[in-house]
Amino acid sequence: MTDHVLHPRITDTSDWVTIVFILTLGIIATTKSLYENRFEDFTKLIFSDKYARIYRDSSHLMGVFSISLFFVQIISFSFFIQILLSRFGYGEKTDWVLFIQIFTFVIYFILSKFLIEKIIATTFQIEELVEQFNLQKVTYRTYVGLLLLPVDIILFYYDSILKNIPLIVLYSILALNVLLYLFSIKNYRKEIFSKLFYFILYLCTLEIAPYYFMYYWFTKDSV
Repeated sequence: MTDHVLHPRITDTSDWVTIVFILTLGIIATTKSLYENRFEDFTKLIFSDKYARIYRDSSHLMGVFSISLFFVQIISFSFFIQILLSRFGYGEKTDWVLFIQIFTFVIYFILSKFLIEKIIATTFQIEELVEQFNLQKVTYRTYVGLLLLPVDIILFYYDSILKNIPLIVLYSILALNVLLYLFSIKNYRKEIFSKLFYFILYLCTLEIAPYYFMYYWFTKDSV
C-alpha cells in the first residue's frame, strides 16, 4: 500500500505587497501623465512655493490630482507603520490583514479629523482660515508620503538594513512635518494673529490632543 505524504504548499506571502507597490506607482505615473505641469510643480514643493501659490484654492482639495495622491499617501504611511510594527515585534510586514487594519485606521483617522476640523472651524467662525491652512497641510503631508514611498520599498525588500533605520526615518518624518507645519503658520501668520484665540483652541483640540492620546494609548499598551 502506497503512503501518500502531503507537503504544505509554499506561497510567497509578499506577492500582495509587490502588487500594491506596482499599483501605487501606476497611480503616480497616471497622475503625472494627466497633470504633467502640476505634478512637476508639486515635486519642487520643498524648494519652491510656486505650487502652494497657484493651487491655494480649497476647491483643489477634491480634485482628481489631490485624491489620487491622497491614496498614495495613505498607502505609503500604512506600509511604513506596518514596517515599524514588524521591526519591533508587533506584527509581520507580509501580513495583509494587518495592512488592511492599518490602512483603514489611517484613512478613518485623517477623514474623521478633517470633518471635525470643518465643524470646529464653523463653530469658531474661522472657516476660510482653516480651509486654507488645512489645504497647505494636506499638500505637504502628501508630499512627505510621496517621498516616503521609495523608502518603504527599500525597507520592505532589504532585511539586512539595521533595525534602528526605520526609527531614524520616523524621527526625520516628524521633524520634517514640524518644519512644514511652522512654514504653513508663517504663510498665514496675518490671518492667524487676527483670530489668535480661536486658532489656539483649534490647535489644542485637533493638532495636539489626538496625537497625545494616540501616544498615550500606544505607550500604555506597551508597558
